[in-house]
Amino acid sequence: MFKVFVETTFAAAHQLHKYQGPCGKLHGHTWKVRVEVATDRVDDVGISFDFKSLKVVTETVIQRLDHRHINEVPPFDTENPTAENLSRYIYEEIRKELPTHVHISQVTVWESEKYAVSYSEE
Repeated sequence: MFKVFVETTFAAAHQLHKYQGPCGKLHGHTWKVRVEVATDRVDDVGISFDFKSLKVVTETVIQRLDHRHINEVPPFDTENPTAENLSRYIYEEIRKELPTHVHISQVTVWESEKYAVSYSEE
């Protein structure tokens, strides 16, 4: 099995509902996102899934959040925009865009250099 990943960043603000502490107030992050996919195939060039293709798919999803107040972006207008929920959202949205022979493995979302959450269905 080949595992391919890309990392990117985006800037956005959010606030956590029902959270006791500073994160309950509007604040921003430079979010880091790592998307990992897997496949057991390689093409005639020897590439399993092109890094550029994965980057395009990832950036298409991330664009919806970049420089936004995440609480105003569906589904986060009704769902708490925690790192956990963001990682699951990104995972599910990217999965919809992948070729059938490529499977998403995991999405990791960092709120800062020290704090991150990963989501997978494994």
